[in-house]
Amino acid sequence: MTILTVDNISKKFGTAEVLNNISFSLDEGETLAIIGASGSGKTTLLRCMNFLERPDTGVINIRGEVLFDAAVKDESSEEIRKKRLHFGLVFQSFNLFPQYTAFQNITLAPELAAKRQPDFKNRKKDIMEAIYADGMELLEQVGLTNKCDFYPYQLSGGQQQRVAIARALALRPDILCFDEPTSALDPELTGEVLKVIRGLAANNKTMVIVTHEMQFARDVSDKILFLDEGLIVEYGSPSEVIDNPANERTKRFLERYYAN
Repeated sequence: MTILTVDNISKKFGTAEVLNNISFSLDEGETLAIIGASGSGKTTLLRCMNFLERPDTGVINIRGEVLFDAAVKDESSEEIRKKRLHFGLVFQSFNLFPQYTAFQNITLAPELAAKRQPDFKNRKKDIMEAIYADGMELLEQVGLTNKCDFYPYQLSGGQQQRVAIARALALRPDILCFDEPTSALDPELTGEVLKVIRGLAANNKTMVIVTHEMQFARDVSDKILFLDEGLIVEYGSPSEVIDNPANERTKRFLERYYAN
């Protein structure tokens, strides 16, 4: 079943066209890896999907419902906030709140969302117990129950990124997005983060991953999208895009990657 459809998304910054008529779809439970050189538009595409940037043209659908249409202007900040809840975003630089523990970083957004519910005061005890139980479950899922009360400065980069993954999962998004989740990590810490993402893929979590890790992209993805200068050059299965690329630009990109 198709969960995400992106149609003709374009984005300019000034006169620079960063994305040019980007279209693709993703089925529920699938993982899409977005690859390409720096400056190819990968992060901008992810930010447009998460409403951190507004596309100039195009439509985004979730489960057949129009989530974004560039032709519709003047959305309220509350409408945008609600639409963002369909996506969980994990940044390359973690972006944890330094004043909160690992557990508090995970439970903060669900707590704030719960307080907006009209019946929160009447059901506060039950709601908070459920949020805290879920927070511990997510810490267990990323292998950090023993770091529950640690602050970000007390955690390694890999541990901070795993907390960031748990935090993104806490609001139960339809799609989990990663923006180069291992680029800020030492090689020895990269493996522990990739292991968590592999586990999510094995459990059929729908994901979109911007990555420079070609072997990881090949192993974990159902589909791979290769962007170059804001254009989709190649889009297909890992065996098609990485093992047997049809386009010369894709071949040159992969040759440069493996040469390094």
